[in-house]
Amino acid sequence: MWMFIAALTGQPALAADASQPHPHQGVLSKFSGKPTVPALTAEDLATLRAGDPVLKQERGSGQGRGIAVQDVHADAKTIWSRILKFDRYPDWVENVKTCEKYEESGSTVKTHFVIGAALFSAEYWVVHDAHPADNWMTWQLDYSRTNDLDDSVGFWYVQELPDKPGWSRLFYSVDVKVGGWVPGFVENMVAKSGLTKATAWVKRESEKAAGTTEP
Repeated sequence: MWMFIAALTGQPALAADASQPHPHQGVLSKFSGKPTVPALTAEDLATLRAGDPVLKQERGSGQGRGIAVQDVHADAKTIWSRILKFDRYPDWVENVKTCEKYEESGSTVKTHFVIGAALFSAEYWVVHDAHPADNWMTWQLDYSRTNDLDDSVGFWYVQELPDKPGWSRLFYSVDVKVGGWVPGFVENMVAKSGLTKATAWVKRESEKAAGTTEP
Protein backbone atom coordinates (compact mmCIF):
# COMPACT_ATOMS: atom_id res chain seq x y z
CA MET A 1 0.00 0.00 0.00
CA TRP A 2 2.98 2.33 0.57
CA MET A 3 3.28 3.22 -3.14
CA PHE A 4 -0.17 4.79 -3.18
CA ILE A 5 0.63 7.50 -0.64
CA ALA A 6 4.30 8.21 -1.17
CA ALA A 7 3.85 10.54 -4.17
CA LEU A 8 1.74 13.02 -2.17
CA THR A 9 4.41 15.70 -1.93
CA GLY A 10 3.87 18.95 -0.10
CA GLN A 11 0.77 17.78 1.75
CA PRO A 12 0.73 17.71 5.56
CA ALA A 13 0.51 14.34 7.23
CA LEU A 14 -2.41 13.58 9.50
CA ALA A 15 -1.61 13.16 13.18
CA ALA A 16 -0.04 9.71 13.43
CA ASP A 17 0.19 8.73 17.08
CA ALA A 18 1.12 5.31 18.46
CA SER A 19 -0.32 6.21 21.87
CA GLN A 20 -3.85 7.03 20.67
CA PRO A 21 -6.44 4.83 18.91
CA HIS A 22 -7.51 5.38 15.33
CA PRO A 23 -10.79 7.33 14.93
CA HIS A 24 -12.57 4.17 13.79
CA GLN A 25 -12.15 0.40 13.61
CA GLY A 26 -12.18 0.22 9.82
CA VAL A 27 -14.43 1.53 7.06
CA LEU A 28 -13.26 -0.78 4.28
CA SER A 29 -14.26 -4.43 3.97
CA LYS A 30 -11.57 -6.54 5.62
CA PHE A 31 -10.36 -9.85 4.28
CA SER A 32 -11.09 -12.82 6.51
CA GLY A 33 -9.16 -15.99 5.87
CA LYS A 34 -7.73 -17.08 2.54
CA PRO A 35 -8.52 -14.45 -0.10
CA THR A 36 -10.29 -15.22 -3.35
CA VAL A 37 -8.32 -14.24 -6.42
CA PRO A 38 -9.99 -13.12 -9.66
CA ALA A 39 -10.43 -15.40 -12.63
CA LEU A 40 -8.09 -14.55 -15.49
CA THR A 41 -9.25 -14.19 -19.07
CA ALA A 42 -7.46 -15.55 -22.13
CA GLU A 43 -6.25 -12.00 -22.76
CA ASP A 44 -4.90 -11.79 -19.20
CA LEU A 45 -3.01 -15.06 -19.61
CA ALA A 46 -1.49 -13.86 -22.88
CA THR A 47 -0.33 -10.68 -21.11
CA LEU A 48 1.31 -12.74 -18.37
CA ARG A 49 3.00 -15.03 -20.91
CA ALA A 50 4.47 -11.92 -22.52
CA GLY A 51 6.05 -11.04 -19.17
CA ASP A 52 3.76 -8.12 -18.37
CA PRO A 53 1.56 -7.64 -15.28
CA VAL A 54 -2.22 -7.77 -15.39
CA LEU A 55 -3.85 -4.81 -13.64
CA LYS A 56 -7.45 -4.51 -12.54
CA GLN A 57 -8.85 -1.56 -10.63
CA GLU A 58 -11.90 0.16 -9.25
CA ARG A 59 -11.86 3.90 -8.61
CA GLY A 60 -14.01 6.16 -6.47
CA SER A 61 -13.92 9.42 -4.57
CA GLY A 62 -11.05 9.35 -2.08
CA GLN A 63 -10.70 5.61 -2.41
CA GLY A 64 -9.01 3.20 -4.77
CA ARG A 65 -8.97 -0.57 -5.00
CA GLY A 66 -6.79 -2.52 -7.34
CA ILE A 67 -5.21 -5.88 -7.99
CA ALA A 68 -2.04 -6.75 -9.84
CA VAL A 69 -1.05 -10.18 -11.15
CA GLN A 70 2.53 -10.97 -12.15
CA ASP A 71 4.30 -14.19 -13.11
CA VAL A 72 7.60 -14.61 -11.25
CA HIS A 73 10.46 -16.97 -12.16
CA ALA A 74 10.87 -18.23 -8.59
CA ASP A 75 9.19 -20.76 -6.35
CA ALA A 76 6.67 -19.74 -3.70
CA LYS A 77 9.10 -20.22 -0.81
CA THR A 78 11.55 -17.77 -2.34
CA ILE A 79 8.83 -15.22 -3.02
CA TRP A 80 7.59 -15.37 0.57
CA SER A 81 11.16 -14.97 1.83
CA ARG A 82 11.17 -11.55 0.11
CA ILE A 83 7.62 -10.42 1.03
CA LEU A 84 8.13 -11.25 4.71
CA LYS A 85 11.56 -9.62 4.96
CA PHE A 86 10.03 -6.37 6.23
CA ASP A 87 13.30 -4.91 7.50
CA ARG A 88 14.65 -4.86 3.93
CA TYR A 89 11.74 -2.89 2.49
CA PRO A 90 13.62 0.45 2.76
CA ASP A 91 16.29 -1.07 0.48
CA TRP A 92 13.94 -2.83 -1.90
CA VAL A 93 10.77 -0.72 -2.13
CA GLU A 94 10.75 2.80 -3.53
CA ASN A 95 9.78 5.53 -1.03
CA VAL A 96 9.72 3.25 2.04
CA LYS A 97 11.76 5.05 4.71
CA THR A 98 11.05 2.75 7.66
CA CYS A 99 9.53 -0.70 8.02
CA GLU A 100 9.96 -2.39 11.38
CA LYS A 101 8.22 -5.26 13.12
CA TYR A 102 6.96 -4.26 16.55
CA GLU A 103 5.01 -7.38 17.50
CA GLU A 104 4.81 -10.98 16.29
CA SER A 105 2.69 -13.83 17.60
CA GLY A 106 1.62 -16.91 15.66
CA SER A 107 0.39 -15.79 12.24
CA THR A 108 0.11 -12.15 13.34
CA VAL A 109 2.90 -9.79 12.33
CA LYS A 110 2.61 -6.07 13.13
CA THR A 111 4.78 -3.57 11.27
CA HIS A 112 5.43 0.15 11.50
CA PHE A 113 5.77 2.00 8.18
CA VAL A 114 7.03 5.45 7.32
CA ILE A 115 6.85 6.24 3.62
CA GLY A 116 7.49 9.42 1.74
CA ALA A 117 8.81 11.37 -1.19
CA ALA A 118 10.29 14.87 -1.28
CA LEU A 119 8.52 16.99 1.37
CA PHE A 120 5.82 14.52 2.37
CA SER A 121 5.85 11.52 4.68
CA ALA A 122 3.14 9.33 6.13
CA GLU A 123 3.26 6.99 9.10
CA TYR A 124 1.03 4.02 9.80
CA TRP A 125 0.91 0.65 11.51
CA VAL A 126 -0.23 -2.57 9.85
CA VAL A 127 -1.49 -5.91 11.19
CA HIS A 128 -0.63 -8.81 8.86
CA ASP A 129 -2.19 -12.26 9.04
CA ALA A 130 0.58 -14.30 7.41
CA HIS A 131 0.19 -17.89 6.21
CA PRO A 132 3.11 -18.44 3.83
CA ALA A 133 2.79 -22.23 4.04
CA ASP A 134 -0.67 -21.79 2.50
CA ASN A 135 0.57 -19.05 0.18
CA TRP A 136 -1.45 -16.09 1.44
CA MET A 137 -1.26 -13.07 3.68
CA THR A 138 -3.84 -10.37 4.41
CA TRP A 139 -3.49 -7.04 6.20
CA GLN A 140 -5.38 -4.16 7.74
CA LEU A 141 -4.39 -1.11 9.74
CA ASP A 142 -3.65 -1.40 13.45
CA TYR A 143 -6.66 0.56 14.72
CA SER A 144 -5.21 0.77 18.23
CA ARG A 145 -2.97 3.53 16.85
CA THR A 146 -3.76 6.73 14.96
CA ASN A 147 -2.61 6.26 11.36
CA ASP A 148 -1.97 8.81 8.64
CA LEU A 149 -4.07 6.64 6.33
CA ASP A 150 -7.81 6.68 6.95
CA ASP A 151 -7.98 2.97 6.14
CA SER A 152 -6.31 0.26 4.08
CA VAL A 153 -6.75 -3.48 3.63
CA GLY A 154 -5.21 -5.91 1.18
CA PHE A 155 -3.57 -9.24 0.48
CA TRP A 156 -0.70 -11.13 -1.14
CA TYR A 157 -1.36 -14.53 -2.71
CA VAL A 158 1.12 -16.82 -4.47
CA GLN A 159 0.03 -19.58 -6.83
CA GLU A 160 2.57 -22.13 -8.04
CA LEU A 161 2.31 -23.01 -11.74
CA PRO A 162 2.49 -26.78 -12.40
CA ASP A 163 2.75 -26.18 -16.16
CA LYS A 164 5.74 -23.84 -15.67
CA PRO A 165 8.19 -25.51 -13.26
CA GLY A 166 10.08 -22.96 -11.17
CA TRP A 167 7.48 -20.23 -11.84
CA SER A 168 4.74 -18.79 -9.61
CA ARG A 169 1.86 -16.37 -10.10
CA LEU A 170 1.78 -13.46 -7.68
CA PHE A 171 -1.46 -11.64 -6.77
CA TYR A 172 -1.40 -8.34 -4.90
CA SER A 173 -4.55 -6.48 -3.90
CA VAL A 174 -4.97 -3.22 -2.02
CA ASP A 175 -7.91 -1.07 -0.99
CA VAL A 176 -6.89 2.32 0.42
CA LYS A 177 -8.80 5.35 1.69
CA VAL A 178 -6.82 8.52 2.35
CA GLY A 179 -9.58 10.88 3.49
CA GLY A 180 -10.80 14.02 1.80
CA TRP A 181 -7.70 15.18 -0.08
CA VAL A 182 -6.51 14.47 -3.61
CA PRO A 183 -8.78 11.60 -4.63
CA GLY A 184 -7.40 11.89 -8.17
CA PHE A 185 -3.97 10.92 -6.84
CA VAL A 186 -5.32 7.68 -5.39
CA GLU A 187 -7.18 6.88 -8.59
CA ASN A 188 -4.08 7.51 -10.68
CA MET A 189 -1.80 5.43 -8.49
CA VAL A 190 -4.19 2.48 -8.33
CA ALA A 191 -4.81 2.61 -12.06
CA LYS A 192 -1.18 3.05 -13.08
CA SER A 193 2.19 2.93 -11.34
CA GLY A 194 1.27 1.86 -7.80
CA LEU A 195 0.11 -1.64 -8.58
CA THR A 196 2.88 -2.25 -11.08
CA LYS A 197 5.57 -1.21 -8.58
CA ALA A 198 4.07 -3.41 -5.88
CA THR A 199 4.61 -6.62 -7.84
CA ALA A 200 7.72 -5.42 -9.71
CA TRP A 201 9.91 -5.22 -6.61
CA VAL A 202 8.85 -8.70 -5.47
CA LYS A 203 9.55 -10.13 -8.93
CA ARG A 204 12.95 -8.41 -9.06
CA GLU A 205 14.13 -9.48 -5.61
CA SER A 206 12.68 -13.00 -5.83
CA GLU A 207 14.33 -13.68 -9.16
CA LYS A 208 17.63 -12.33 -7.81
CA ALA A 209 17.36 -14.71 -4.86
CA ALA A 210 16.41 -17.62 -7.15
CA GLY A 211 19.22 -16.83 -9.62
CA THR A 212 16.77 -16.58 -12.52
CA THR A 213 17.15 -12.88 -13.32
CA GLU A 214 17.24 -12.35 -17.09
CA PRO A 215 20.51 -10.82 -18.33
